[in-house]
Amino acid sequence: MATLQSAHAPRLDQARLGAWMRGNLTTQGYCLSDDERRRLSLGLRFSTGTCLLLVITALALESSAVMFALSGVGLVAGLASRHPFDLVWNYGVRHVAGAPALPPNPTPRRHAFKVATVWLLGVAGLLAAGLTAIALVLGGLLVAACATVTALNFCIPSELLGLWERRMARTEADATDEAPRRMSSQPGSERRSQ
Repeated sequence: MATLQSAHAPRLDQARLGAWMRGNLTTQGYCLSDDERRRLSLGLRFSTGTCLLLVITALALESSAVMFALSGVGLVAGLASRHPFDLVWNYGVRHVAGAPALPPNPTPRRHAFKVATVWLLGVAGLLAAGLTAIALVLGGLLVAACATVTALNFCIPSELLGLWERRMARTEADATDEAPRRMSSQPGSERRSQ
């Protein structure tokens, strides 16, 4: 019996991990079927993986110039429907990999790129000011966040923004539900309704 349970455990864990990663893509704004998610799995990681390698390189070189350049890439990614490296994927790499083109980036993912842009500018400014230790610590945190989204599709800014939006929607719903109760509980409201 123990052998049977242990044989099914990896499949169950893999299914749970797949569902969690699919949920992570949904939080970033993607609405993909399981088949689309599988076919796009490498492509969706290409832009963040490329940025991850470039950020690591810039930190290793302690290069504010590369960080400033990456913040420009991040700004374009945050404002346009396509990350600049998505274009590299769509017009070049995908043909070599035999993979489909990437769809436009959804709004939550673009907001995350805007957060990364500010972070990159902060690290670049610290490096330019000679505050290398602080820049390396903040840069290391950026590397960790970028590695997480690249490996697991878990985008911390998208998750936080999604949490904020759900909280705001719940607050609005509570306020809407409260308004009729306040009206009916006011003195004289019975007379007005008659």
